[in-house]
Amino acid sequence: MNQEELFAPAPGERQDLAPGACLLPGFALAAADALLDAAEAVFAAAPPRRWLTPGGKRMAVAMSNCGALGWISDERGYRYGALDPDSGQPWPALPPPLLALAARAAAAAGHADFAPDACLLNRYEPGTRLSLHQDKDERDFTQPIVSVSLGLPAVFLFGGLKRADPALRLRLHHGDVVVWGGPARLRYHGVAPLAQGWHERLGALRINLTFRKAG
Repeated sequence: MNQEELFAPAPGERQDLAPGACLLPGFALAAADALLDAAEAVFAAAPPRRWLTPGGKRMAVAMSNCGALGWISDERGYRYGALDPDSGQPWPALPPPLLALAARAAAAAGHADFAPDACLLNRYEPGTRLSLHQDKDERDFTQPIVSVSLGLPAVFLFGGLKRADPALRLRLHHGDVVVWGGPARLRYHGVAPLAQGWHERLGALRINLTFRKAG
């Protein structure tokens, strides 16, 4: 049995991945249309773009933000900022449906009172990937990360505290949520190259919403 088959729980059954981390299959499915409506409004105000890495390369995944802070990258490094560097305007506010879903998912995973101030919206096209990395640009590591999958299915890589540690391969579907915090907060994670496919609303796209307490 391979790792991907091992971590394929029945819909609705919480799957614990590690202390502080779990998969909530289908948790966001009932709210998916409202989440996508909110995401489209954010994209209209702050179009997704492929950030420049500190090394001078363009990221494969197009990104935008909403909330008091937004994650940005350029030659100066990775960081959070209150303004969209392209427009000079504040990032769109965190829409209430997104904020409520994030808090409910965190609570279901055992992380009470989660109040994110940043949501990264990542737009994947077939063939794009996100290499293994840690979410470590935030100030408060006591707060979890809540990640919501919408659109095309993807293989999520959930590793250990070192880049070289073996990574679980989790097949995520529309409406699935992964939460990691506590001792799992700084685990490496990423997304394998997105396979070709078609989603009834998004077409050949996957949207990932990642909620953090950044400030």
